[in-house]
Amino acid sequence: MDIQPGADETATTSTTQRVAIVLRQLLITGEINPGERLKVESLKARLNVGASPIREALSLLTSDQLVERIDQRGFRAAPISEANFSEILTLRCKLEAMALRSSIERGQTHWEEQLVLSHHRLAQAERSNIKEWEIQHKAYHRSLIDACDSPILLRFCDQLYDLNIRYRYLALKSKIYKKRNVSDEHQRIMEAAVARDADTASRLLEEHYRSTGDYLAGQMAAFAE
Repeated sequence: MDIQPGADETATTSTTQRVAIVLRQLLITGEINPGERLKVESLKARLNVGASPIREALSLLTSDQLVERIDQRGFRAAPISEANFSEILTLRCKLEAMALRSSIERGQTHWEEQLVLSHHRLAQAERSNIKEWEIQHKAYHRSLIDACDSPILLRFCDQLYDLNIRYRYLALKSKIYKKRNVSDEHQRIMEAAVARDADTASRLLEEHYRSTGDYLAGQMAAFAE
């Protein structure tokens, strides 16, 4: 795997940034297992890049809770646990509800248009193509809160999204993930947001997250298999 700038990256994107992007994806999708020791030499061969950018990228990913430092120079993929998942889910519900309420209050016509468009793209995406569906799914959930006018809050929400989705990918990997039709839930959240009904929109968003979260929490033991 060569670390080269992609079509959506500028020429100024550093090697460290590109390595971090690739490692983030490998960690989130479960291609690197929870708790796995992240050996620099192995990653050098896997990513075809030098040791320094790998160490720097791993250090960056510790701040996102995807990587843990286990000694002065060593790293491992963050382990999973029921307590960790529960904390992620609780924080995500609270912070995204806050961001959604602010977005509904502040959002202008452009925000509504982008929300409707992102929902349409998600509805058209094939669930069988998990990579493309996940791109549209993340874009939809981000568009709900984009108008909150709080960069720090958005940063936290993005981080929690990645941590939460990591558990969903693990469930898919374990082959016990129960496919659920969530298109109606997405539709109802979008409609409530566009109608400027903050109470309904935030309630539906939390129900949406907790419905999936309750199922994933029940499968926690299988994730480690």
